[in-house]
Amino acid sequence: MPRTSRRTVSLLVALVLSSTLARPGGSQPIDGSARTADRTGAAGPEQGAPGGASAPPSTVAAPGAHRVDPSRARAQLEKLTADVHRWGGRVGVLAIDVASGATLAAFDERGLYNPASNAKLFTAAAALRLLGPSYRYLTGLYGEASNGSVAELVLRGAGDPSLRTRDLWEMARDLRARGVRKVAGIAVDQGYFDARYVPPAFEQQPEEWAAFRAPVAATSLNANAVLFTVRPSKQGEAASVAIDPPGVTTLRGKIVTAKRGTPEKIGIQLEPNGHRLVVHLSGSIPEDSRAVSVARRVDDPRLVAAHALREMLREVGVEVTGEVRLGGERQKRLLVAHRSAPLGELLSALGKDSDNFYAETIFKTIAAERRGRPGTAEAAAELVGETLRELGADQEGVFLRNGSGLFDASRASPESIVRLLRAALLDPALGADFVAQLAIGGVDGTLRGRFRAWSKERAIRAKTGTLASVASLSGYILPPAGRSPIAFAVLASDVRGKIDPTRKAIDAFVEALADELWKGARSR
Repeated sequence: MPRTSRRTVSLLVALVLSSTLARPGGSQPIDGSARTADRTGAAGPEQGAPGGASAPPSTVAAPGAHRVDPSRARAQLEKLTADVHRWGGRVGVLAIDVASGATLAAFDERGLYNPASNAKLFTAAAALRLLGPSYRYLTGLYGEASNGSVAELVLRGAGDPSLRTRDLWEMARDLRARGVRKVAGIAVDQGYFDARYVPPAFEQQPEEWAAFRAPVAATSLNANAVLFTVRPSKQGEAASVAIDPPGVTTLRGKIVTAKRGTPEKIGIQLEPNGHRLVVHLSGSIPEDSRAVSVARRVDDPRLVAAHALREMLREVGVEVTGEVRLGGERQKRLLVAHRSAPLGELLSALGKDSDNFYAETIFKTIAAERRGRPGTAEAAAELVGETLRELGADQEGVFLRNGSGLFDASRASPESIVRLLRAALLDPALGADFVAQLAIGGVDGTLRGRFRAWSKERAIRAKTGTLASVASLSGYILPPAGRSPIAFAVLASDVRGKIDPTRKAIDAFVEALADELWKGARSR
């Protein structure tokens, strides 16, 4: 998010905080025990107020004179629940006024669902709270340099999910600038995380080679995926195949350049071979085709960065005579350092892009930093659970096994998510950075193609979630000046084959709330 937008969010947090603190009972959390009288579960006048105060009217007062009438949203909620039930699924919904905590609409809000990537909201909040938005990852080259030579160069990472091939090249260049011309061997220290590099629940789909299922290591490169870029040559000749990162694959077979207009048929099959990958190429690419890029995960990530570093050292003129290995834990002399962007910036990969690798790596980082190395997913899950309790967002049955929500690893309720959303926004230390990492409806990330009618206001900030039978969306509707934001969560499951219509029904519900919140304030 641009700095001006982040400042706007900070001002919004201050506005909501001042409004909440000025209102009797306004700072109390929503009453999770409240239930509804109508069949959709939408909150009506009979619902108890937060903390047991007198019952609020169904039209909830926001800061200033504006009142949100949720009746249209309730109609959309009724349609959403009816459609999902007709498709054989189930759905839970909660939307609240952030300033007062009062419920605007609800249905099965305490029901437990697989949240899919909405679990990344928990990971992001815990990371901001426990690590801080200014936290940076350090990746270093360590060793004893003497007369331009290093007997064993140690590459040590601390979980940086953003390390790329160019970063290694710059580190290699900096090492040469220090006068190093020869390296006998390279060791990579993976001790910052434990040796379980396949995150919990990822084993449920072991034959999936897509990059979204990449394994996690303390020293990783290019999100532990290999990018193959195929370019045609002349008809009848082998196409060129560029590979990033270098040094980790052995190619077999070829992709042939076919005549113009021929359908593209590119085959890339991977076979694990120790710490490397054997890549079987087949098929064809037409002579008039543009370059085609295909990303595949690695199988064993532990030596990937070391193999690539060896290639980068040779490229900048440093001779490497030996092989790469795991180890180097005892070496403490830092020769070259690379630091990542601040965590507050890296988190956009979670909220906007729904990147599983970033989520799982940051998840383990929380554990390594707060419980000590090696960081484990189990310790991270405990720390995230503690964070939820501190923020008042815990609930019996809510749990996370991994940091991304991929596969069947988590359970959450709309209420637990909304409690988290409200607590994060009202916390000056979290609010601006937490909102900044979310996708903006109609503008960027996984919401680029949704809520396009709201792109000018940039009002809908949310996290998507999608699995084969799950569609979820949770976040905020940011208001015009003088009004209170809305926090919402919608979790639908068992809707296999109906993901697209479920999304449309969810969006209609959210847009109905947005229309009411912005009534009279939009210029068209």
